[in-house]
Amino acid sequence: QVQLVESGGGSVQAGGSLRLSCTVSGSGYSLPCMGWFRQAPGKERDGVASSFIGNSNTYYGDSVKGRFTISRDNDRNTLYLQMNSLKPEDTAMYYCAANRDWNPGRCSAIRQSNFPYWGQGTQVTVSP
Repeated sequence: QVQLVESGGGSVQAGGSLRLSCTVSGSGYSLPCMGWFRQAPGKERDGVASSFIGNSNTYYGDSVKGRFTISRDNDRNTLYLQMNSLKPEDTAMYYCAANRDWNPGRCSAIRQSNFPYWGQGTQVTVSP
């Protein structure tokens, strides 16, 4: 049973930074693709970033490119999302997700339907 637990959310002013963490447990197999999604009230859940272990590539949604950085520490079974230059429109619940698919295309697309494993989320609030 794969378990993902997010942490690191909070409240910050515009222009500030936060680092989210996602700790993985219970996985007897590797999780080649891991990603971050976010969902603001009344909106759909959108892909933010993903990381594919097979080729060490990372992928980002257009709205966060240049501001957010996804990384993973395989020794600590932890995925990170460093968020800089935060904007009020980044306010959302942030979710960690993972899959066991070795197809890099299913990782780069950052689609909900490609990720069967999810955490409970951590709230990020950015004030003007």
